[in-house]
Amino acid sequence: MIIRSARETDLDSLLNLSALLPPGMTSMPFDKHTWEKKLELVRESLRGESRRNTESVYLLVMEEQKTEKIVGTAGIVSGVGLTRPFYNYKLSKESKYSELLDLRVTSNLLNLVNDFTGETELISLFLLPDFRKKNAGQFLSRCRYVFMSDFPERFSDIVFAEIRGWLDESENSPFWQHLGKKFFNLPFARADFISAVNGSQFISDLMPRFPVYKELLHEEAVAVIGKPHDDAVPARKLLEKEGFAYHGMIDIFDAGPVMECERVNINSIKNCSTAKITGLLDEHSEVEQLPLYIVSNRRLDNYRLVLSPVKEFGGNEVAVSSEAVAALGVEPGSEVQLLKIR
Repeated sequence: MIIRSARETDLDSLLNLSALLPPGMTSMPFDKHTWEKKLELVRESLRGESRRNTESVYLLVMEEQKTEKIVGTAGIVSGVGLTRPFYNYKLSKESKYSELLDLRVTSNLLNLVNDFTGETELISLFLLPDFRKKNAGQFLSRCRYVFMSDFPERFSDIVFAEIRGWLDESENSPFWQHLGKKFFNLPFARADFISAVNGSQFISDLMPRFPVYKELLHEEAVAVIGKPHDDAVPARKLLEKEGFAYHGMIDIFDAGPVMECERVNINSIKNCSTAKITGLLDEHSEVEQLPLYIVSNRRLDNYRLVLSPVKEFGGNEVAVSSEAVAALGVEPGSEVQLLKIR
């Protein structure tokens, strides 16, 4: 397997992949025009210096080398909300005291906020079920941290990820049914799709700006605030392993938890290291005894990552497999980024 930057010629493959996705993965809608715009933005984002005043998208795809079939995706958005508004609900408390009654009342509020404007979001993590084996999932998930370690100047200090919220057996969101639908009169799936394809301007136009009192919501809606979808629990655990935490920010559609972490404190980023290739492993080396690493070529214009056994010599010098060198498009003497597989 190899992971590389997506390109515009991947359009049909990515459109076919998005047709297989579960509902709620709004960063990969089954819509050709949206994919065309996204891939154009990926191409623009990879040009030259980082873009500080607009949104950038970096989409990585996992490719089966023999067939060149795209089997997975993982993405990063920097400058969230700089091109179009980005909303969340933020949980807070309001405490009031009546001296006359000697009574204190504490209320729980949902405030519509743009707190993540300008920050970095992890998106589009998906791997076809048949390929979820032999470290492939870990490789795909953690490749984004290697990318951010390779090009830190392109990313903000805060990184976050929206976890899919809890839905019932009919794929309906109790939170949307008892809150959002009252203002938009749209089915949950339709509202989610419009947001993915056309942006969230309609939220700005129609959603009330005043705080929502949690005490006034139906108990079914309250019960799912910050609760992940059953299928999203593993994704939350992976993020927690990296140091991400839930701090009371939720998705405005399904109330899924938003996980966040300072970029420099993400465990995989802290464990990345650069090294120079000074040797190649041959078939007589004790390859099976060597640790396995994610290895990147650090080249923004043709970014690639592979899994390879690595032999360390000290002094930041390593030997990797000849197959890895060929797949990365590097040579002895090249500098690479390394992240050890757990």
